[in-house]
Amino acid sequence: MTATRIERLAAPLLGLLVLALWQGVVWGFQVPAYLLPGPVAIATAFFAAPRLLLTSLLSTLAVTFVALVAASVLGAAMALLMELSRLARAAIQPWAVVLQVTPIVAIAPLIIVLVGNPFVSLVVCATIVAFFPVFANTAAGLAAVPAELLDLFRLYGAGRRQTLRLLRLPAALPYFLAGLRISGGLALVGAVVAEFVAGSGGFASGLAYRILEAGYRLEIPRMFAALVLLAAAGVAINGGLGAFGTLLLRRRGEG
Repeated sequence: MTATRIERLAAPLLGLLVLALWQGVVWGFQVPAYLLPGPVAIATAFFAAPRLLLTSLLSTLAVTFVALVAASVLGAAMALLMELSRLARAAIQPWAVVLQVTPIVAIAPLIIVLVGNPFVSLVVCATIVAFFPVFANTAAGLAAVPAELLDLFRLYGAGRRQTLRLLRLPAALPYFLAGLRISGGLALVGAVVAEFVAGSGGFASGLAYRILEAGYRLEIPRMFAALVLLAAAGVAINGGLGAFGTLLLRRRGEG
């Protein structure tokens, strides 16, 4: 068995070991399911109503992906405007920081009331959470071009637009992809937080609402099943965006 194969199997084997220890502790100490359900109880709760949980997962993922697209477009566009204009930089950067440091839990109820449409309000909340990494990373990439390359472009008479299109944008692509990968997880977090707020107000949608519902009914295994689905979705989003970035950069290198 090669070292690479061992590295690939390390995480699954460690996960199985943790699950086995978890189940062993629950059985050995006879921990009630309403305090800490074991993996067997969680799996049983999931297969008791798989369609309900998977439908809720799809609702959460719909909000997540729409918010991720919106955050990517807005973040890249704002970073580009900042690079093109000092006035735009002075106007945009402080507000971007304000959005980044404002807890979404504090403003989500206001957004839901002002927007009105449940789905759109959830997307707005998740977009606010996911916006900053794409914005900050893209802005850093646009500004990180080596000075000698900028001098070379000036020497050959390249204009500002040519320099932006042929030098700054390609140089910023890895930064943008790194920010996109971070924003993928944050978009999921923002969607879940917004769903918690909306669920408290009676809007039944998404896995966050199922978590609230299971908590109110003391169906703790089902609550854990929803949490496991959220964690799996987060891992899949992170891995998918990482693979997309690697493929895109590899193709650009081949080109």
